[in-house]
Amino acid sequence: MQRKILLPAAALTLGLASFTLLHRSSVTAPVEPAADSSPASLADPNTTDEVPQDRKLVIYQMMVRLFGNQKTLNKPHGSAAENGVGKFNDINTKALQELKKLGATHVWYTGILEHATMADYTKIGIPLDDADVVKGRAGSPYAVKDYYDVDPDLAVDPKKRMAEFDALVKRTHDNGLKLLIDFIPNHVARSYKSDAKPAGVVDLGEKDDKTKAFAPNNNFYYLPGKSFVVPKGNDPLGTALKGPKEDQKYQETPAKATGNDVFSEAPKLDDWFETTKLNYGVDYQNGRKTYFSPVPDTWLKMRDILVFWAKKDVDGFRCDVAEMVPVEFWAWVIPEVKKVKPDVIFLGEAYDPKQYKRYLTEGKFDFLYDKVGLYDGLRRLMRNEGSTEDITKVWSQESRGFSSQMLRFLENHDEQRIASKDFAGNTAPAIPAMTVSATLGTGPIMVYFGQEVGEPGRGAEGFGGEDGRTTIFDYWGVPEHQKWVNGGKFDGGKLSQQQQQLRDFYVRLLNLSTSNEAIRKGKFYELQDANNLSKEYDQRKLYSYLRFTDKQRLLVVVNFSPTQTYVPTLQIPEAAWKLMGLDPKRQQFNYTDLLNNRPATNGTRITLAPLSAVVLDITPKP
Repeated sequence: MQRKILLPAAALTLGLASFTLLHRSSVTAPVEPAADSSPASLADPNTTDEVPQDRKLVIYQMMVRLFGNQKTLNKPHGSAAENGVGKFNDINTKALQELKKLGATHVWYTGILEHATMADYTKIGIPLDDADVVKGRAGSPYAVKDYYDVDPDLAVDPKKRMAEFDALVKRTHDNGLKLLIDFIPNHVARSYKSDAKPAGVVDLGEKDDKTKAFAPNNNFYYLPGKSFVVPKGNDPLGTALKGPKEDQKYQETPAKATGNDVFSEAPKLDDWFETTKLNYGVDYQNGRKTYFSPVPDTWLKMRDILVFWAKKDVDGFRCDVAEMVPVEFWAWVIPEVKKVKPDVIFLGEAYDPKQYKRYLTEGKFDFLYDKVGLYDGLRRLMRNEGSTEDITKVWSQESRGFSSQMLRFLENHDEQRIASKDFAGNTAPAIPAMTVSATLGTGPIMVYFGQEVGEPGRGAEGFGGEDGRTTIFDYWGVPEHQKWVNGGKFDGGKLSQQQQQLRDFYVRLLNLSTSNEAIRKGKFYELQDANNLSKEYDQRKLYSYLRFTDKQRLLVVVNFSPTQTYVPTLQIPEAAWKLMGLDPKRQQFNYTDLLNNRPATNGTRITLAPLSAVVLDITPKP
């Protein structure tokens, strides 16, 4: 975006002490945005006409399999007995209270549904999976083999796994939190077969006509006359171990299409070969012709699955690869589920900015990932590669008009850890980036477990290898997170001072975000144009903006430079003062740093240490 230069009308400054941080090498139904027709709003390129909506959720994502695990052996490809596995019961009242103190409002319990695994549960009636189509010893939680059941790994008593999950739901609510689980609509494990489905439910594929490559009411896509071929080079547990039934000869005739839209009996090793794609009435091999009327059978089955979990008092669904499923399905199913539970949340994993508005308005999602916009832009800045122009593009173009429905984050199970050598290499860049993520708009923010203590994702755990991520495929202990768990005390007793400082930053930022009116429902005004002529203000590395309501006004300033301290005289233009209902010609102000708990000052210069942030409350003096 080419910036328009505005002449400043007033200036502001404060001192800021730098953080000492851990360094490591290595809600509601969507509301249509209304237009603010005030001339000042429409004429000023530094703000938008979006009417803010208060949707400031704080979602804490955890891999349940890993969260409570206290074992530290971390043997590559290790078994559950060797490396340990977290349980529903590990997430006790103390753990939940600490997450609430962190600032969380919702917990996304990741990996809940029963999925294909190399673990042997035949003694309780669960068929043994074939290692040739399982990724990792524990298995991918996104290769579901029973939509109506939970992972037996997560239960102290696998026979009572659903009762233990139900108790976790109640415990979560009793501690003032809500919960989301995954809904994986696009694909299932090749071994999918529900043995826990309610009476009368017809299983996926049970009545398919397998002689047809496509039929509107088939649940799967078939390759008649062909048999599935295990990808060449697939070695599930490495050369030293053999998984169950591992022989490169998985039996599937006719072969089914693979989950990432591969219509071949021989998917490649980097395909989602362990999954099969579900048929929502789109004939991919014939021009993507659609058959949505009458409602396809898969739609009905998916609705019933969602309703099943909604009736179990689940508060929301994180919908995997939502854009790989027709928007028409979401437009139909989300209202159907909300008939049963009106306040249930639908959060879509989305990566195509051109489709965002459609999936929010027509598809009726409550929220979508802001990955390719804000996450990718902040990642570049955190790696000292990008520019703050990326942030401007997000609010001014990409999510303009619906920013309150975009989920902001810096980590999740798909992305590399901030502290990994593959990302930032240390945690310090999270200070400015997380501040922007949490305060740029009125929408939700997410934190991935261990992020708040600088978990670097080290180790070649098994299937994923050394990739800067925390494994979702294998049994593993998460070392820095385990220091916070501290033998089940969940008190951070083993954290270093630097880790404690980092976690305290997250506590202050997240709680400020949910308690402060200006952040929750305030308007936005960018200050880059007002400051881009200042020699002390490097607009490539510094980013500043206002968030304000009639009752509260905040100034947010961050420094993305890893080495440079800046001392700018920050300019706030007359138009911004007017929008905030303040008059700097007649009033004087105190500026209190709410993020860093610093006392009020009326100084006129800001000292911004490397990789720092301030959130200043602007208050008229009596």
